[in-house]
Amino acid sequence: MKKTFILLLMVLSAAGLRASQPTPWKKGAFEIRKYRNLFVEMGHKEADVEAKLKEVFNDVFRGPNKVYFEVGDTLGYISDIKNHDVRTEGMSYGMMVAVQFGEKDIFDRLWRWAKKYMQHQDGIREGYFAWSCKTDGTRNAEGAASDGELYFITSLIFASNRWGNNTGIDYGAEARRILDCSMPKEYEQQGRPGGFGGFGGFGGQAQGQGQAQTGPRKAKMFLIDPETKLITFTPDGFGQSFTDPSYHIPAFYEVWAKWAGDGRADYWQAAADSSRVFLHRAIHPVTGLNPDQCQFDGTIRGANSPWMRGNANFRYDSWRMPMNIALDYEWSCADREWQQQYGHHIQDFFYSQGVNTFVDQYRVDGTLPEGNEILRAGGSEPKLRHSIGLVATVAAASVMCSHDKSREFVEALWNARHEPFDDGYFDAYYDGLLRLFAFMHLSGHYRVIFPAGN
Repeated sequence: MKKTFILLLMVLSAAGLRASQPTPWKKGAFEIRKYRNLFVEMGHKEADVEAKLKEVFNDVFRGPNKVYFEVGDTLGYISDIKNHDVRTEGMSYGMMVAVQFGEKDIFDRLWRWAKKYMQHQDGIREGYFAWSCKTDGTRNAEGAASDGELYFITSLIFASNRWGNNTGIDYGAEARRILDCSMPKEYEQQGRPGGFGGFGGFGGQAQGQGQAQTGPRKAKMFLIDPETKLITFTPDGFGQSFTDPSYHIPAFYEVWAKWAGDGRADYWQAAADSSRVFLHRAIHPVTGLNPDQCQFDGTIRGANSPWMRGNANFRYDSWRMPMNIALDYEWSCADREWQQQYGHHIQDFFYSQGVNTFVDQYRVDGTLPEGNEILRAGGSEPKLRHSIGLVATVAAASVMCSHDKSREFVEALWNARHEPFDDGYFDAYYDGLLRLFAFMHLSGHYRVIFPAGN
């Protein structure tokens, strides 16, 4: 009898372990309109998860270390405080968060500020956004960084779906205008191509390496490369000859195909398919790491160039990759088998580095960068850290994973404190936003927003 009882306990225990094994879903939210709450699956109470999510949201938008600031009765901006500016990255991220949380006032304030100060209303850059401004709206640059447009368009479509277009802002028309302006258009270019609008950004420096000034010539500007259907690093000059892997979110193009209403549904679906194929090529097959910048064929840029070497590494932009691929998995699940493999590879690598000790920059083969390869953040000294932004995005990859390691990454994010490092370094902006996005993913609150009544 005793042996039978022990055997029964063993069977029940094994069954319990199988039941609790993380199980990625096989269909995406476009089809089933459901979302996992991994925090609850892993033992946290739903009320505690909702309270934690609200706390993380307030840290970004309302707390003592907030990065969102209101201006007058109608405007607001999100600031990269450590760099003393306002970026299309943060503004468009903020709009996406606001529409997900139903915060219409915040959304509208951010959009009005971006349209007033950042968006070009005429000229060859019409419809595009200056990627960096001072907090008073003065532009630091004229050129765009393509990921900002990606998020602006998608968040505006979601706002149209959620609130309609008759509450003071025609969100759908604003999204279509950006899309229309992003189509290839020809212009006359003076001198050599520049990056980030001649702000002294990456593209301008690259072209300055031993190249003479040239006379007027015909050039084209485009957000999506017309040949490969891949998003550009910048939609003008030198920057549109390559891409940034962390700009690739194929499911966003599916949103455009379904609801933009711009007559290009087939084109955007093809862009989604091309982006998924690109990611297979751009990501290291063993470590799961990717470089900051790539050629359109997925090969690394600058691997053999001393002055560009750091761009070949996994660093700040690259942190977004686990979260971006998780989003495509959650919404579309169109590349399920590869995405699950990716989730295991990226978590296996960081697990090998220590769940609570891995650093935030690596070469794509998993070795540590040295010297001038290490990118500084703001005015801080170049230093490798265990940054909460990367802790967050690696945890977000758990939605694709079936191994028990994913539990440890989710718990590490749950328990992580967003506070200054021992040397005083603190990033309320990028770390804070990525942390918030990851909590949205893992709690089932980063959702496809269908048209009202649909």
